[in-house]
Amino acid sequence: MKLINKAFLSLALTGTLLVSSCDSLLQVDPRQSIDADGALSTPDAMNAALNSVYAKLRSARLYGRDLFAVGDALADVGQTTSNSGRLIGENNNQPGAHFGTWQTAYFAINEANLILDGISKVEGASAAQIARWEGEAKFLRGLYYFDLVKVYSYIPTAIYEQGVIGQGGIPVVTEGVISSGVALSRQTPRSTINEVYAQIYKDLEDAKRLLGNGRGVQYGSGPAASALLSRVALYRGDWAKVVSESGLALASSVGTVLSGSAYVNGWRAPVNPESMFEVRFALAEESVGVNESLQSTYTALLNLTNKNSQGGWGDFIPNASVRALFGLTQLQIGNPATDNNNWDVTRNADVRALLFTTGNTVRGAGRQIENTKFMSKSGFAYADNVPVIRKSEMHLNRAEANYQLKNETAALTELNAFKALRGLPAVTLAGNALLEEILLERLKEFIGEGQRFFDLKRYGRAIVKTTPAVNLPFDDFKFLPPIPQREVDGNPNIKQNRGY
Repeated sequence: MKLINKAFLSLALTGTLLVSSCDSLLQVDPRQSIDADGALSTPDAMNAALNSVYAKLRSARLYGRDLFAVGDALADVGQTTSNSGRLIGENNNQPGAHFGTWQTAYFAINEANLILDGISKVEGASAAQIARWEGEAKFLRGLYYFDLVKVYSYIPTAIYEQGVIGQGGIPVVTEGVISSGVALSRQTPRSTINEVYAQIYKDLEDAKRLLGNGRGVQYGSGPAASALLSRVALYRGDWAKVVSESGLALASSVGTVLSGSAYVNGWRAPVNPESMFEVRFALAEESVGVNESLQSTYTALLNLTNKNSQGGWGDFIPNASVRALFGLTQLQIGNPATDNNNWDVTRNADVRALLFTTGNTVRGAGRQIENTKFMSKSGFAYADNVPVIRKSEMHLNRAEANYQLKNETAALTELNAFKALRGLPAVTLAGNALLEEILLERLKEFIGEGQRFFDLKRYGRAIVKTTPAVNLPFDDFKFLPPIPQREVDGNPNIKQNRGY
């Protein structure tokens, strides 16, 4: 099964880091793995292997769709349309309808481990090349481990304890597997949640030290590692670390904080200027496709030029509460009413309201109000570059951390500066009302980017929805997904999440 994208085939050598999808991900099948005799012995082979680790981020199970769309569906920001039947189980918070990032993430982690294991054996590599390979591999490994632990485990700021059996983090493995004997004998238990976060910190601190400003926002860099550390520390409740890393990221030359119309235009550009790290779709062949792409998930439109063009499914749309936040109601702006181009929406002063419009009636979509953050920005359908970390997030992270550090004046100043970027007036708030306003701005800022579910999870809050009717208390086992059963069956040291 070829998992390296076609964009990198010219660099791929015999034995690049490919694994079968039919086997345990911690017991990685070596049949299509790196050649133990040294396939990573040249700079070209190392570059190809590293490209493969980046390429896996494009999977629909990761940033191709689920880490954004499933996060939104599980949370309280939208509702499904039933156009294709996708995301209905997740939106209803049904047992087992959840993230499924385990398989692809552990494939990529094994590849990163093999790269790190093999760096010292590369012939003819410069010190700069070695530093870049190590730094980018550790940045990616830190990202993959963070995306795993935030999904499959509780978040350090809110851990449900009562009656939990086998509660913990995820297995942490830092050595690659190329031998069937090693693969079958490795039965790694779940590390503690704190141990997982400590490993992520270590990887990202190393990436900061090794990478400098990097080679573009589609690759790991020192400032991107600081930005990611800001988010990781936010989840860990390490508030002083949030403040320091956010400051480093904001002071860097990587990414730009946008305001007003420039912010909206940033979502129309192939590379969002706010991106500090993004997943790149460079070729049409890399498209996730009409069924599961972010574009197809959030809108039935093919483009904004002609709303009658048949596009995706428009499976997930903003709910009534989100529409109220932005003053969104359908508005006929011309005749005839049967022409989808004659429809738009009312909006309030929040510039983010400009990222919503009416869709179309193709595929039976019913001309709903839709999110247009992902609209063929790369020049071909269903393959938008995906901002993983945007620079604006650093302001919200720092505001929340300062609130938790009892620096309410600093938190309020940061919040109001951020509100001004989005066209909103300043507020005068203190105490819990200030925290709630910060979290509300996070909700509005990250619709379509999957963060709301994790904000609720890290504060231990219930998920409450009207459409569909859901009231999921934090102690409900469905806050966590099941660990893949084959992992539990094949490894007696891995305890399944409760309820499954």
